[in-house]
Amino acid sequence: RAYKHNVFKAQQRANMILRCFISRDVNVLLRAFLTYVRPLLEYNAVVWSPVMKGEIDSIEKVQRRFTKRLPGMYKLSYNERLNRLNLVTLELRRLHNDLIYCYKILFGLTSLNCNDFFVRTTNITRGNQYKLFKERSNGVRYNFFSHRIVNVWNFLPSYVVDFSSVSTFSHTVKSIDFSKFLKHSYD
Repeated sequence: RAYKHNVFKAQQRANMILRCFISRDVNVLLRAFLTYVRPLLEYNAVVWSPVMKGEIDSIEKVQRRFTKRLPGMYKLSYNERLNRLNLVTLELRRLHNDLIYCYKILFGLTSLNCNDFFVRTTNITRGNQYKLFKERSNGVRYNFFSHRIVNVWNFLPSYVVDFSSVSTFSHTVKSIDFSKFLKHSYD
């Protein structure tokens, strides 16, 4: 699989950053990680987003190992390291990116036709006003972007999320707890 190659390459780059940088400044090392490693792990994630626990773990392991090797972070748990470094898990970042891409499709900010991906529902009793209909599916199609994002999108509360622009939507979405939609919990 292509993701395995990217994970291997990302791990090599993370190791190289820690080995080659003279500076032990956490901010400098973290900036290098965010610039040179994380894009490999997130490349085209809307299309190939991992669904198997093993795939999610192998991708997350790159960030987990890197943050553990930063000065002063060794004895902290993964969640404590993420909080100190002002990061989120890669799985949550993929979910945020899926929501942002869904927003762009629904509001015509891409060249993609919304009707090719989603069906809007007219039965809106609560939640946001842009609810989507979830079609039945099984097998491979169940993990496609247009199917996996519907429950999360419909979960968005209208009193929290601001749909006025991509940047405000992106900012407000980051304040919502999506833990029930994540396949893995990190200690």
